[in-house]
Amino acid sequence: MKKSNSKTNLKKRWKLGVSEWNTENFHIDKDGDFVVSENNHRYNLHDLIKKYGSPLEVVFPTIIRKRVRSLIELFNAYITIAGYKGKFSYHYPMKVNQNKEFVLPIVGAGANLEVGSYNELWLIKRLWESEKVNPKLRVLCNGPKAEQYIGLIAEMRKKGLDVIPIVEDEGELEQLSAYKWDIGIRVDLDVKADTRWDKKNDRFGLLESRILDLPKTKNFKILHYHIGSQINSGKSILTTAARAFKIYAELSRKHPHLDTIDMGGGLGIPYEKKKFYTAKPVIRQIIKLFKKLAEKEKVKEPNIIVEWGRYVAAPAQVTLYKVIAEKPIPHASAKAWYVIDGSFMNDLLDTWAIHQKWHVVPVNNAGAALTPVWLAGSSCDSDDKYTAGNYVLAPKIKAHDHQFLAFLDSGAYQDALASHHCLLSSPAKILAEDGQITIARKRETPDMVGKLFGWTNN
Repeated sequence: MKKSNSKTNLKKRWKLGVSEWNTENFHIDKDGDFVVSENNHRYNLHDLIKKYGSPLEVVFPTIIRKRVRSLIELFNAYITIAGYKGKFSYHYPMKVNQNKEFVLPIVGAGANLEVGSYNELWLIKRLWESEKVNPKLRVLCNGPKAEQYIGLIAEMRKKGLDVIPIVEDEGELEQLSAYKWDIGIRVDLDVKADTRWDKKNDRFGLLESRILDLPKTKNFKILHYHIGSQINSGKSILTTAARAFKIYAELSRKHPHLDTIDMGGGLGIPYEKKKFYTAKPVIRQIIKLFKKLAEKEKVKEPNIIVEWGRYVAAPAQVTLYKVIAEKPIPHASAKAWYVIDGSFMNDLLDTWAIHQKWHVVPVNNAGAALTPVWLAGSSCDSDDKYTAGNYVLAPKIKAHDHQFLAFLDSGAYQDALASHHCLLSSPAKILAEDGQITIARKRETPDMVGKLFGWTNN
């Protein structure tokens, strides 16, 4: 492949600078290095690796805030244009990325929160009691609710935090029967969505027939549903929304307090940087759909909640690796293995767990001749690899030269699911904001990793 020195050609080659693909802040400079822009600040990822080493996770809080604000502004704009009477509220689901470096910018940009466990709510308790967040912050509580979890929900509600438990099953319905504040109930929608997580039999939620038969409940505030993560078509989002609205309409005639639909998760992002739907037209169609159905059913236009966490978090982090070895492959679609100094099974677990395809960009030598490769992690496991289906195009490695690779959109789920297979260390994590670099997490030492497994010093 011919070498290209044109910055425009390089951006096109690596699919950078495109807002629809969430790469509008990413560019290639004249030296072939991967750079990230933040208003008038620029960060050269090659320089960051030279200073902080690899593997390295780079978080951009500005991108986090921008995506939250854009989501809120789009919903509010289309609500105004349509004359829609319901209100919008964004709730960030903490399970997507619980790191403080993600949660605080998200809350600061105007988001409320959704938690799925006692421990997540406990962290919110500490945050709220520090008086560093708006006292009107609202928290939705999903996930299985043991006695301890329900107890903390009640405690925080008594203290003034607007906590709303979402009933997930019959047992919780009974447990929360004496709860006097607002509650939500999750419905298991009888509809299939275009997502790899869609399940024929959902573990969570009450069946449609069961929820419609519930006795009149004064504190039933929110109808919640969740059809999966990374939905691959806008049509699926709208189809399930229409189904949920039909149930909402029937329920609202019986339950006087019900006024909100919580759409749960689902909005996908273009990991592979090819044609994919975008948030703007989907949001516009949601508002139009709900307004039309409310008029048809002669019910109040509901308030709308979305919990689109992947949409906010994924594009805000880039994971960087160094190629530490090259091994030729005699007969395959790839010419060589490039071995990285990290682990896909540990750092980017979805590579192995759900065969996630990532957008890979060279950190340096972006204009060099390319070769098809397979990538291998540094664990001793043969499944610790990334082939992207057939191969990954990467710069040919020159003698005595170091090659680094960037994996985009790594901000959602990977940290919480990360492991320590072969006791490999987790990458260091840095924040790039306002032209400054802050170390959020140091690279783990053997002693630090050993302590996680009981090897404490005597």
